[in-house]
Amino acid sequence: MRKNIVAGNWKMNKTFPEGVELIQQIVNQADVVKNVELIIAPPFILTAEASKIIKDSAVKLGAQNCSNYKEGAYTGEISASMLKSVGTEYVILGHSERRKYFKETNEIINEKIKLNLEIGLKPIVCCGEVLAEREKEEHFQVVNKQIKEMFEGMNAENMKNIIIAYEPVWAIGTGKTATPEQAQQMHLFIREKIKNSYGSQIANDISILYGGSCKPSNAKELFANPDVDGGLIGGASLKASDFIEIAKSF
Repeated sequence: MRKNIVAGNWKMNKTFPEGVELIQQIVNQADVVKNVELIIAPPFILTAEASKIIKDSAVKLGAQNCSNYKEGAYTGEISASMLKSVGTEYVILGHSERRKYFKETNEIINEKIKLNLEIGLKPIVCCGEVLAEREKEEHFQVVNKQIKEMFEGMNAENMKNIIIAYEPVWAIGTGKTATPEQAQQMHLFIREKIKNSYGSQIANDISILYGGSCKPSNAKELFANPDVDGGLIGGASLKASDFIEIAKSF
């Protein structure tokens, strides 16, 4: 069955003490959220501590990224097995900021997906177009190419453990938001592509999250769409009350 999911991507925000406080606030308020998988993805320095704080709560632990290498001499990198060892369940892969600032390609993301599945982590895989691509009406082609290349070599069994997040990149941190109609249109397109490659059952069961300036004021309208199964939340996940309010929008 398809899950409703609200995942908080903290990005490069919060010191260790600030992060601990925020995690505790989210855990304390999480009981009011029903029938929604709540995931937090704090910076790496908080991962092990977060795992302890959320133990026995409804909150699940995610990471914002991981290496496409299994282990070895890769200074500054964090492996999927390291994340698994401290209780991480989900990993955000292919975020638009990783593409833009760190030059990640669909091929690199594909390597990361395979490695995470092998280790037993669940990837939250991002796709989406930038403003120029949207204005040229190339958004469907762009997302189609991303999906095809990122999921190269995947089978239906693999796809059971994958979540997709659609990021209209032009709406991230800009205050702009895709209209509910635009979000639904792209989410349906993505689901159809998954159906064509992996069958109706996988397509019906896969959760597709919206990741473009989702906040308490617009979450309900976005989540009302039949193919929008939740959100990958950036700025609004840095305030416990806003994050919980978004999750309650279902």
